[in-house]
Amino acid sequence: MSVKTIVLHMNRVEGDLEVHVDVADGVVVDAWCKGTMYRGFEKILVGRGPLDGLVITPRICGICSTSHLLAAARALDDVFDVEPPPDAHRVRNVTLMTETVQSDIRHTVLMFAADLVNPAHRSDPHFEEAVRRFEPFRGESVVEVIRETKKILEIVAILGGQWPHSSFMVPGGIVSVPSSADLQRCLWLLRSFQSWYERQILGCSLERFAQIESVAELHAWLDESPRHQNSDFGFLLRAMRSMRLDEIGAGPGNYLSVGSLEMPNDTRIKAVQDSHFLEPAGFAQGTEVEAFEQESIREHVAHSWFMDYPGGRHPFDGETRPYATGAEGSKYSWAKAPRYADRVVETGPLAEAVMSGQSLIRDMLSQGPNAMVRQIARIIRPVRLIPAMYAWLEEARGDGHYYVKPKPLQNGRGFGLCHAPRGSLGHWVEITDGAISHYQIVTPTAWNASPRDSENRRGAMEEALIGTPVKEVDNPIDVYHVVRSFDPCLVCTVHTLRKPLNREWNGAA
Repeated sequence: MSVKTIVLHMNRVEGDLEVHVDVADGVVVDAWCKGTMYRGFEKILVGRGPLDGLVITPRICGICSTSHLLAAARALDDVFDVEPPPDAHRVRNVTLMTETVQSDIRHTVLMFAADLVNPAHRSDPHFEEAVRRFEPFRGESVVEVIRETKKILEIVAILGGQWPHSSFMVPGGIVSVPSSADLQRCLWLLRSFQSWYERQILGCSLERFAQIESVAELHAWLDESPRHQNSDFGFLLRAMRSMRLDEIGAGPGNYLSVGSLEMPNDTRIKAVQDSHFLEPAGFAQGTEVEAFEQESIREHVAHSWFMDYPGGRHPFDGETRPYATGAEGSKYSWAKAPRYADRVVETGPLAEAVMSGQSLIRDMLSQGPNAMVRQIARIIRPVRLIPAMYAWLEEARGDGHYYVKPKPLQNGRGFGLCHAPRGSLGHWVEITDGAISHYQIVTPTAWNASPRDSENRRGAMEEALIGTPVKEVDNPIDVYHVVRSFDPCLVCTVHTLRKPLNREWNGAA
């Protein structure tokens, strides 16, 4: 059996990422996700003051900096045993949701949909329309998305001072007190974004789309109006089916959500199943949800470029000791391999939809997980988030209480969890003699693009690639679709290695 190796060099996914796949008889038979850049933020923080993490960790990522700020602030809330006032929770939540909805739209239209204009799809009846909408830098929808997502980020700038890399959250709340005019400006920006999202992306109101609870109802909605069919979502739905994205990228079938968007007191928004979070925590095998316990998180390093330790360790006990072996031995990534309750899991909007009990997504999953449903969960997530954003901006007071001063301490430890746009994010911190003595971060990309663990089990993305068809080794389009569905948020250069011939192809991705 002839085996060909395809190497995708993927940059800037919370560090650089390579994906290697082995192809035999036209399908992927093995896969490796390789984080190729060591950044060392966890080591940088050791010895610094506890508040330094609020400035340094948002610099981990320029796309989800608010997510890291919130996780760091929540970790310090835990360390100092302080509960922020309800209005502080509202502002924290709104800024995180703003970052999330813009990321969801940008990724779908600018990054994921760009693969629909790949020459491999030229014979598909949707190809010409895909080019008109999604051609990089020129597509009509691309131009719209760049303009509108830039506008909504002004909400973070108003409430947090800047975006990205703001540092307005602190243990006990936030340091910037929004005025009534600030809150009204944010509401105006949100109304403008909602109007555009309904017109351009959905083709209907949020309320109408929220009524869809099954695949059958989704089909009926699509046929209900030309506006639905011709919206970006309606077109993506038709194109993804035609290009058979519902037949690839299953993944492990296990889902993790750590819980996010803490519910403030006296809010009109109702949580799912009396959860403390708008996005409830949980672990699911398929759609069967169990309670989440952060104590069940372990990080493995058997195949990571770090000094070995047996099995997996909880982040409070984790170590970050670089050990670069290059291509020698079994180590191949700077990413660790997080596992939950000794299971490989996927995180992200699909997992969050499962825990939130979204009937449409759960019905789609009953037919099997795939790249299409993963992307659908992302592009429709704003339907769930925008109403809560309205409520919390309207409920917040211009003369409200936004900060509780914590008592000084010299020693303590705590953790902060939230959902970044790509999925579950956690920060674990220990303070000794007034300085950070231990800091561990587990990112969504670590969960999804992890290497193998100490039991030699593939990570979620590696597993999702197994069985992916490869019709052209010089242009493995279905591999792109699967990887993109996890939102690695980058541009690929694909190197196809086939002895004795080496070829390099720059993909439209």
